[in-house]
Amino acid sequence: MADRTKDAFTYADGWTAVSTKMITARRLTLALVYILVVAGVVALFLIPDVPQAAAWAALAAAVVVFGWLWWLIGRRVRSFGYAERGDDLLVSSGIMFRRLVIVPYGRMQLVDVKAGPIDRWMGITTVQLHTAAATTDASIPGLEPDVAAGLRDRLARRGEQRSAGL
Repeated sequence: MADRTKDAFTYADGWTAVSTKMITARRLTLALVYILVVAGVVALFLIPDVPQAAAWAALAAAVVVFGWLWWLIGRRVRSFGYAERGDDLLVSSGIMFRRLVIVPYGRMQLVDVKAGPIDRWMGITTVQLHTAAATTDASIPGLEPDVAAGLRDRLARRGEQRSAGL
């Protein structure tokens, strides 16, 4: 079955990918969360009233889900990209549920740069765009700090230029 919606997400040139460091950061986060999952599975083995088959089934499910999420993180990170055009910014993401957000520079109210502890340790940040519309959620994760700072400054400057005429 052909993907007839492909043209709706196509923009020919100027796409910038996010840093592949984001793959490592997200996988590290997954591994840290899975420490709790492993602790729960180990507890199943130690509780005498739980059948061993159920504990082994939980362990098998945890391993399969971990492997699938590990693989999915790589695919998901590679789906992020952005493009700066003359009047707007395009942000694309998603594998199964694709998303293309177009934010006109004149509608931007705030450009936010943020990074959690793992992102800071890995040397990546997220640029978040805020507009007057409550439903607009344009964020670009996985940017190197210098790239994020440059993008932040360009977007703020373009936003001021476009909104000055309003």
